Amino acid sequence: MSIAHRKGGVRLRNVDRASSARRGRRDTPDEPLRVVALGGGHGLAANLRALRLLADEITAVVTVADNGGSSGRIRNEIPVLPPGDLRMALAALCEDSDWGSIWGDVIQHRFSTGGQLDGHSLGNLMIVALWQILEDPIEGLDQMAELLGARGRVLPMALEPLDIEADVRGADGTVRTVSGQWQVATAEGKVEALRLTPPRPRVPAATLEAIERADWIIVGPGSWYTSVLPHLMIPEIAEAIRSSSARRCITMNLSVGQQEAEGMSSQNLLDTVLEHAGGTRFDALIADPTALEDALDLAQAAQQRGLRVLLRQVSVGDGSPNHDPVRLAAAYRDLFDDVVGDVAGDTSPLPDHGEPVSQEDHDGADR
Repeated sequence: MSIAHRKGGVRLRNVDRASSARRGRRDTPDEPLRVVALGGGHGLAANLRALRLLADEITAVVTVADNGGSSGRIRNEIPVLPPGDLRMALAALCEDSDWGSIWGDVIQHRFSTGGQLDGHSLGNLMIVALWQILEDPIEGLDQMAELLGARGRVLPMALEPLDIEADVRGADGTVRTVSGQWQVATAEGKVEALRLTPPRPRVPAATLEAIERADWIIVGPGSWYTSVLPHLMIPEIAEAIRSSSARRCITMNLSVGQQEAEGMSSQNLLDTVLEHAGGTRFDALIADPTALEDALDLAQAAQQRGLRVLLRQVSVGDGSPNHDPVRLAAAYRDLFDDVVGDVAGDTSPLPDHGEPVSQEDHDGADR
C-alpha cells in the first residue's frame, strides 16, 4: 500500500470556499486572512470551529504533551507524538458537507470493548498509521487533513513528545511536584512553576513559517498551564511569535479558579500569560462578561497593560462553559475588522507593529 505525497505544497483535494465565507483583511480584502491558533484539547477545537467560519487560512499549532487516555497508551507503546489533541483539531476543521460530517464522526469514534481497543479513538490509530507509513509526522497530518477536507492545517508544536511538570501549592500550603499533562491539568491547587521536558524541543519549520506569515496569532482558550502556556515556553516558538508582524490576541476561558487554576482570577491568568510571554506584545483580549464575574476588572487590568478589550458573549448561554462557534466567530470578525466598542474611553484603532514593545511598556484536554 502506498500513499501519494503532496508535491510542491499542492493539496490533493481542494475544498471550495464560498465567497461569503472569505473575509480577507479589512485594508486588503482581496488578500487572504491568515490566522494561527495556539492551544490544545477542547479549547483549541472551539476556537477552530469559530475561525473556520471567517478566516481564509487557518493553522492550528497543537500541544504534544498528552500522557493520558488513548494518547498516553499509544505514546507508551510507540515512540510517536500523542495524537489526541491533533485529532480533535482536525475534526474541528472538517468541511461542511456529508463527507466532512461522516469522517469527522469516524475519527472521533471511540471503541467500547472488553479488550485492548477499549477507550481508543479510531482517529488516533489512523494518524499513527499514517505516521508509520509515511515516516513523517507533518505529511501524515496533511494527508489526514486531505481525507477530512479540513479547512485549515494542523501542526504539532514540536517534533518530539513533551512532558510537563509543575510545582503545585495545595490548600494546606504545602508544595508538591506533579508530573504529566493530565496530572497537572487536573491537579487541585495553584501552579507556582511549570517546566517542559525537553525544554528546547525541535520545532517543525512549517510551524515557524505559519507564525511568521500570520495576520493574527491567537492564544487560548484552553487548559491554561497544559495547553496555552507551553507554546510560550518553547524558545523557537516564543521568538517566532515575538518577531512576527502579526497582531496577537488572548482569548480567555469561560471559567476560572478550578483544578490547576484553583483560587485564581481571570486577571491572574492574564498576568500568567504575560509573564511567560516575556517581551512579546499582545494587542487584544476577548472575554465573556456573561460567564466571568470579574470581566470588568479583567478589562481594566488588560487596558492598563496596553491591550484592547472586546467583551462579548461567546458562550452558548446555558450556563455551561462551552463556546458558541457563531458568537465567537462574530467576536473575531469585530476584532479583525477593528471594531471595538465595549470598553469606554478606548476607540482608537489597533496600532501597527513597529519595534517590539516590552511588557513593562504596556504597564481543557481530550485524548
